[in-house]
Amino acid sequence: MVEFTRRAAIAFAAAAALLRPRAASAAGAEAPKPKDTAVTSAPGPSSGRPAPPGAHDFAFRAIEGGEMPLSRFKGSAVLVVNTASQCGFTPQYTNLQELWRRYRDRGLIVLGVPSNDFGGQEPGSDADIKKFCTVNFDVDFPLAAKETVKGDGAHPFYKWAAAELGVIAVPRWNFHKYLIAPDGRLADWFSTPTDPLASRVTAAIEALLPPEQMPRR
Repeated sequence: MVEFTRRAAIAFAAAAALLRPRAASAAGAEAPKPKDTAVTSAPGPSSGRPAPPGAHDFAFRAIEGGEMPLSRFKGSAVLVVNTASQCGFTPQYTNLQELWRRYRDRGLIVLGVPSNDFGGQEPGSDADIKKFCTVNFDVDFPLAAKETVKGDGAHPFYKWAAAELGVIAVPRWNFHKYLIAPDGRLADWFSTPTDPLASRVTAAIEALLPPEQMPRR
């Protein structure tokens, strides 16, 4: 009888030892560790990080001399076009001027940026370029001084635009167009052959401008 009792006690102890890990595992299943729900805040005024650059952080030299900061055009849509006087696309000046005439009262700025980067088709001085545009196309929208728009020596605006939109959107010839929204972001771009009055250009501009005011009767 004593031997039986001793064996029963040993068996009971062994069974209890086997059950302990399972109980612990079950307890762990019932109370899993809470997941980490921390959220990294986006950069902003309270984060201490500077805001990413926008078009309004850049400036060109005006063709007449002096600085032309793009911050001057805050609240306006801006079409930035690298131009040339001896290019097959030079006649686009006509429709750029018409685009400016049509939308400037609603807040569009057309900005020409002469460049000699493509085919050496803008060899003249700033004074020559200004005279050419005025005499031949009656241009009165703003013109920058001649700039480099491609490669390592490109103007900082063009480097920024390439970084923002990727290599597909960099100028490959004269009369490439970038459309800047009133808040300074890049809204769209249009390749060289796209006419300034093409419907996709005017639609993109219209989307950034306030509605046209109808005349009162």
